[in-house]
Amino acid sequence: MAALTTTFFIFTVLSMFPLTEQGSSLNQKLRVKPGETVTLHCYDLSCAAVTKIKWTRSDLKSEDKYVFFHRDNRSYEDYQLPSYHGRVKLIDQQKMDGVASVILTNVNINDTGTYKCVTSNERKKSFTHFTYLTVTDSVSQHAADVELYEGEEFVLLPCEFPTFRIDEPTVVWSRYDLNPSTVHQRQQEGDDRKDQNQLYSSRTSMKTFALETGDLSLNLTNLRLSDSGTYTCTVRSSRWGEDRVTDVRLQVKEPFPSWAKVLLVLLVVGPLIGGLVVCFRPYFKPVYRVEVDSEVESVQLPFKTTSDLPEDVSVEWRDGDNRKVHVYQNGSDQLEEQDEYYRGRTEMKRNLKPVDFSLTLKYPTDGDRNTYTCTVYNKERNILIMKEVILQVKVNRVEVDSGVESVQLPLETTVHLPEDVSVEWRDNADKKVHVYQSCSDQPEEQDEYYRGRTEMKRNLKPGDFSLTLKYPTDVDSRTYTCTIYNKERNILMKKQVKLLIKVCQVEVKEGEDSVELPFMTVGDLPEDTEVKWLHFESLKMVHVYKKGSDRPDGQNEDYRDQTEMKRNLKPVDVSLMLNSPKLTDTGRYICEVYSKKENIRRRKTVQLKVKVSSAEQIEIEDETVDMRIRSSSSNETPLMADQSL
Repeated sequence: MAALTTTFFIFTVLSMFPLTEQGSSLNQKLRVKPGETVTLHCYDLSCAAVTKIKWTRSDLKSEDKYVFFHRDNRSYEDYQLPSYHGRVKLIDQQKMDGVASVILTNVNINDTGTYKCVTSNERKKSFTHFTYLTVTDSVSQHAADVELYEGEEFVLLPCEFPTFRIDEPTVVWSRYDLNPSTVHQRQQEGDDRKDQNQLYSSRTSMKTFALETGDLSLNLTNLRLSDSGTYTCTVRSSRWGEDRVTDVRLQVKEPFPSWAKVLLVLLVVGPLIGGLVVCFRPYFKPVYRVEVDSEVESVQLPFKTTSDLPEDVSVEWRDGDNRKVHVYQNGSDQLEEQDEYYRGRTEMKRNLKPVDFSLTLKYPTDGDRNTYTCTVYNKERNILIMKEVILQVKVNRVEVDSGVESVQLPLETTVHLPEDVSVEWRDNADKKVHVYQSCSDQPEEQDEYYRGRTEMKRNLKPGDFSLTLKYPTDVDSRTYTCTIYNKERNILMKKQVKLLIKVCQVEVKEGEDSVELPFMTVGDLPEDTEVKWLHFESLKMVHVYKKGSDRPDGQNEDYRDQTEMKRNLKPVDVSLMLNSPKLTDTGRYICEVYSKKENIRRRKTVQLKVKVSSAEQIEIEDETVDMRIRSSSSNETPLMADQSL
């Protein structure tokens, strides 16, 4: 029974908290070659049994056919698209730990597209995940994801994956055309550079809390021509195996050659200069980079040229994942061709003289950071001109220590707003954090995880809808989006704030009587509340509280008679007292508080470091000195002895 309890708790610890009802919480981007096998990730984030799994292609017009369909512990090939017969299977046939990921074998060019996974469970909740898969038989067929010039200060190669769900994850950035192939490696203990290729020595880094937040982006500095290549982001775990998350292709170009500059200066003949300019035209091609704040209403991706184009051209804007951002054909926009992520958010200019096909993207967020390619075709679908624009969206960042009573997510604006606005704060799992409508807060619309933990300012002049989040923990480290609507539900303003809560750090010397692992939160909890403390590294259950009393039968024997927990449910204080801390008690302690009746969940991580006591340290140092004296005496040679005589 204790083993089952531990297994259940481990899953909830590794789940993405808080739980999401009908939410989207994972976006995966993959690029593979034909013939390869790829894993499309999907998770049910609740503790309930999964009853149905549906994998579809959102870019295909097929409503009654699936890439994969699984219900009541069996797969239905009759519902499957013919092209996927025999090529898709569950990664875990038992659907253990809520995993609904599938393995797609022998991929081909036609498998390129947007894959949507929807899981349903016995609690009538559903979870949605997206995977953007690109299958290419030649790297040269597609434009590079990132294009920069030699000598630029840095580039950020994006990668996101919920590593906080995984037991002891390792993230590896690789270039498989090099030997050794490792560009950068991050483990739970920090960066591991022993296998790093020396070409990247002292030039790579990842964010401090990358594994805790799931933002695994790689920062590469002092760009060189030799940095051009395909970078693969991989997540490894002893339990989950290895998953290739995404590929990013980087192209570092040589700036205009110095010898060409000298030659152009020396040449004085006009026609020759003109010919050389045409010859060296690729060097003059600028890299268009657009950078905006997440709070702007829109951003323009420029596309202008002096070339003469026929009137029957077609124009396609695509992102770095090959999704169609905007399509213009036969003299009009083709909205049905547009990927659903961009639907209703784009407008394109249609000027032929002079040519201007610039694209306006409304309400950009950090999810829109990408390389966008505009391609102009003639009626025979031959490419006439192509251009790339790199979009960077800056997000306001708030960072606080764990244990603070509250944190404010700022939203201030000078924009004039009507009095009947409605305001929604959501997290990056699309859960409603706070809702304000009809001149009052709407707590019934709020996700239960945030209920009783938020307060929002309501100032229209000047506009201030900043949100206060009470008793934040490391689980609250995520991106929050505030959207302001008018009464017709048209968006007036949108802004993002990235919150980072540092993990609570506690230090104590070995031999002390006790140490407290703090956990306080807001709100009252019902009588059926259960509390579990787990030592993450050893996966040992430290303390269990259930049905109004401690449950030593669910506790690991190593912690018997060593723990005491506060039991204040009104207000909530479930801090743990660990008696006689030892060096082996060092590690991460994860506490989960939940109520099945009220569907309430709270979670916090506390990092404990037990240090050697001063007395022991002196004793160790004395022993070391004594050993050195005895070693020195025993190493005396006969010659040295004769000389001393």
